[in-house]
Amino acid sequence: MNELIFIPLAGLGHLVSAIEFAKLVLNRDDKDLSISVLIMKLPLDYGVQNFIQSLNSQPRLKFIDISLDEKTSSTFLNNHESFFYDFIDGHKSNVREYVQNIPRLAGFVLDMFCTSMIDIANEFSVPSYIYFASNAAFLGLCLHFQALTNEQNLDTSKYVNTDKELSIPYFKNPCPTKVLPKHLLNSRLASTLFFDGIRRFKETKGIILNTFFELESFSLQALMDSEIVPTIYPVGPVVSFAKSGHFRNNPSETESIIKWLDEQPDLSVVFLCFGSMGSFEAEQIKEIATALQHCGHRFLWSLRRSPPKEKIDIPSNYNNLEEILPKEFLERTKGIGKVTGWAPQVAILSHKSVGGFVSHCGWNSILESVYFGVPIATWPLYAEQQMNAFLLVKELEIAEEIRMDYFVDFVGRNSKVDIVSAEEVESALQRLMVKSEVREKVKKMKEKARVAMEDGGSSYLSLALLINDIISNIS
Repeated sequence: MNELIFIPLAGLGHLVSAIEFAKLVLNRDDKDLSISVLIMKLPLDYGVQNFIQSLNSQPRLKFIDISLDEKTSSTFLNNHESFFYDFIDGHKSNVREYVQNIPRLAGFVLDMFCTSMIDIANEFSVPSYIYFASNAAFLGLCLHFQALTNEQNLDTSKYVNTDKELSIPYFKNPCPTKVLPKHLLNSRLASTLFFDGIRRFKETKGIILNTFFELESFSLQALMDSEIVPTIYPVGPVVSFAKSGHFRNNPSETESIIKWLDEQPDLSVVFLCFGSMGSFEAEQIKEIATALQHCGHRFLWSLRRSPPKEKIDIPSNYNNLEEILPKEFLERTKGIGKVTGWAPQVAILSHKSVGGFVSHCGWNSILESVYFGVPIATWPLYAEQQMNAFLLVKELEIAEEIRMDYFVDFVGRNSKVDIVSAEEVESALQRLMVKSEVREKVKKMKEKARVAMEDGGSSYLSLALLINDIISNIS
């Protein structure tokens, strides 16, 4: 048996997707490959530790803890700008120690942030592949700005806080600079290190994308026509169908949510959920509550408390929802609405009563929504989510806009907090929940997503090409 090494970043959005992809590979190849997923536990727990503890090794899928001791791991926090990269580099010796005992090594599948591990693959004379857990448009954007920055010496910080629109080869429409990820537009150390990693993509044998051709045909074709990247393998939508949230939620809470949904008419509920890092301050919560009360639609709202200002952490559940919601809101919306803490997103999106999704536009959430045919109203918060919102609303036309350029500054450099008004939210909800062209397009894309993964589908064939390439390297 030939062993393939997966090295994901230990953030939920990266780790869960990588593991689901590993399972997909093993389901398709039953004789040649086994996979070891090397786990690097972050010193800050972003909800990952419980997930890792819930994992069970299988005969051909192992989870190997290569974490550093807590003291060593925490030292990397001293330099916020280079933390991820120093942290990953610090695990090289542990990776080398594990790999040197493998009799038949097939290669490495690396997270987009783990490109320094290409060095280890080269030491052992095996190929490396990138598992890019985001979309093709974002990959194209990263490659485009890496070339502008490193090869053309363009100072991209000139685009900060401007209303310019840029022509980018991987987008059909001019792309507003206000939706570009912040780390693409500055010269800080973190951005330099990010582009160094993107440049190393060209050293790999292929880039595996969690998307599918029917969803992103324009961006994927532009990438495939480009001579600057290795082979592209779109294999998505890679969606986790495991019992949703068993590692994060009290089973009785999940049962309560599903029971409530069972009592609602088909396609009548709008679901509001903003990811593992999503939370709002009191003033914004009041505006959302007002919109929900006035719009008249049934709703399920995952509402979570922001961490203290001085602390970088994930949001937590409120002990008492009445302390943050407007007075008598729960009483006035009783029967049509339900407010909860953390919510089992896949179980909810797959429920027949859910007809709309207000989302932060994380890529995993988008794919889940597309897979179950639930249209999105966009409310991005951080990372590449603003670009994802632009992709959904303008490029693909499968979402309604609340905002495309909303941004949360977790680091606290910007003291001004943007507030989306109740009127804006309510207007988007009304557009989201009616029969519309957007809803019809999402419904058709749901069918295309499923066909892509079936025998003969675009992603099915792409995965076959990837597995054949990995096995041919061994031969």
